[in-house]
Amino acid sequence: MEKIQIKIGDVKIGAGAPISIQSMTNTKTDDTYSTLKQIEALAKEGCEIIRLAVLNKNCAYALKEIIKNSPIPTVADIHFDYRLALIAMDMGINALRINPGNIGNIEHTRKVVEMAKQTNTPIRIGVNAGSLEKELYEDKSLSLVDKMIISAKRHIKILEDLDFHLIKVSLKSSDVMTTIRAYEKIYNEIPYPLHIGLTEAGTLRGGIVKSSVAIGALLAQNIGDTIRVSLTENPIEEVKLAKEILKALDLRKGGVNFISCPTCGRTQIDLIGLAKKVEERFSNIEAPITIATMGCPVNGPKEAAGADYGIAGAIGEGYIFKKGQMIKKVPQEELLNELEKIIYSDLKIS
Repeated sequence: MEKIQIKIGDVKIGAGAPISIQSMTNTKTDDTYSTLKQIEALAKEGCEIIRLAVLNKNCAYALKEIIKNSPIPTVADIHFDYRLALIAMDMGINALRINPGNIGNIEHTRKVVEMAKQTNTPIRIGVNAGSLEKELYEDKSLSLVDKMIISAKRHIKILEDLDFHLIKVSLKSSDVMTTIRAYEKIYNEIPYPLHIGLTEAGTLRGGIVKSSVAIGALLAQNIGDTIRVSLTENPIEEVKLAKEILKALDLRKGGVNFISCPTCGRTQIDLIGLAKKVEERFSNIEAPITIATMGCPVNGPKEAAGADYGIAGAIGEGYIFKKGQMIKKVPQEELLNELEKIIYSDLKIS
């Protein structure tokens, strides 16, 4: 099946385009100052598309200033009131997230689609396991995966019947295996790009694990075109984790790949503290390098041989490595600063 590619602003999605990272603001959308401040911070962290909740007309009209000043493309998240979608498009929104089935009758949907055609505005059909149509939700003969797919296809058909094909689809659940199976099943059944993620993943620790498993399992099968990590946390953490998932799967270059060994009885330094300091000190480097922080000189240097730079601790001292070769022995308290000097010199960072 030939896959369809769409564009949200200047970001291509689907049909071989790079996997893009999305997030959603948690500010009040009509508080344009706070919303733009958060968008700018997210964009700086690596977010490429931002979604905004449009709860009422105040939010919808506030989009004009947000869109004008946003450094990344914007998506309006709209439920029930089709008129908000019309206003959002009039304000210049780059994409919509709606479900055609919950914005009223077919005439309401027709009005949204007609304007979306004129403005070339893609629509994401977002199906969540917790908000299925009542008759599907109550049908005991179907699995949850099948219910989600049936719902998505219903919404897709509504748009296709109106000759609209700038479609993106998501099938999200808070359950890891339900999410994986739903995307695996629909992947070969529709040509549209897939927005993947695990909804309601939870707080930082549990959400990291569940989101990484679900999103990683799908991307490893080449399923998914754009991702959003959902956490009960500052959206910045969502973007950070999304980047790490893409880097772990070798789907994104750039930025530092940090590796460090677990602690053990051989460790003669505060490895946990040192590893955190290394990550904090070099997290803003955009060059695609690997930095290793190892706890001892027994296995550390060889295990970190593939790293561009590395440090290994010993009693009262430490070793700095470059491309697998030990280049310097320094007092333990000077490890981090010496490593910085070497990396910054090589990368010509002042």
